[in-house]
Amino acid sequence: MIRVKNLTFLYEKNQEPVLKAINTTLNEGEYTAIIGPNGCGKTTLVKHFNALLPPLEGDVEVNGLNTRSKKSLLEIRRQVGMIFQNPDNQIIGMSVEEDVAFGPGNLGLPAAEVRKRVDLALEKVGLTGFETRAPHSLSGGEKQLLALAGLLSMNPSYIVVDEPTSSLDPAGKESVLALLLQLKNQGIGIIHVTHNMEEAAIADRVIVMNQGEIVADGSPRNILSRVDWLKSLNLAPPKITELIWELNQAGIKLETNIFSIKEAAEKIAALSASVKDSINCNMP
Repeated sequence: MIRVKNLTFLYEKNQEPVLKAINTTLNEGEYTAIIGPNGCGKTTLVKHFNALLPPLEGDVEVNGLNTRSKKSLLEIRRQVGMIFQNPDNQIIGMSVEEDVAFGPGNLGLPAAEVRKRVDLALEKVGLTGFETRAPHSLSGGEKQLLALAGLLSMNPSYIVVDEPTSSLDPAGKESVLALLLQLKNQGIGIIHVTHNMEEAAIADRVIVMNQGEIVADGSPRNILSRVDWLKSLNLAPPKITELIWELNQAGIKLETNIFSIKEAAEKIAALSASVKDSINCNMP
């Protein structure tokens, strides 16, 4: 469990706090999307989860380990892996297998254990057979998968990803998101910072931030169906949800918490059939 208690943080003295008394809890095996407008504090918050930033006030605990404790830093960073928008910034090996082996190798594990972890991590992300490839020869999506493999070789409890698909093509995005869901199903907590509401819709839970505070926390259906409110935060709702909202504004009454084209088609078809039946019943 990652427990955040009254977390406040600012980068410079006399500056408005970037985080203001944040309280939240994140669980293993839970997929949490964190959304909010630019500058609201999303990245600053998640950097506290693996102690990249120390709290100014309050505390962050990872499975009972306080991020203020220097003695706990290595274990906290093993348990909470983090991937940022540009994977090139955290790929350091001359080959795929060398890069994945870096983390467990620095733990002082026996060579056989390191080899086992590298092979298993590459298998999980679908990069088996890429062992001798140079990282710079990989596509953007493959680089993100490589960065994930490096984290998986450390056996983390949580993986934090900050806009991991923003520079990827559709195929790369699909690969990364599918893997995140797979890892969630294997019991790893996924914490996904994103501006893409379609990506947020696949999460178990959505946290909304604004001006350094958590302003909403709930299921995707409850959060992302609030189209007008999301727009007031300069957030673009899921396209299909916005379409349903616009239909309701035009007088065509449908459930507003719809997130898939298939679901929308079924609801519209049911409404059409109901209207047709009503017309037939009223005909002489």
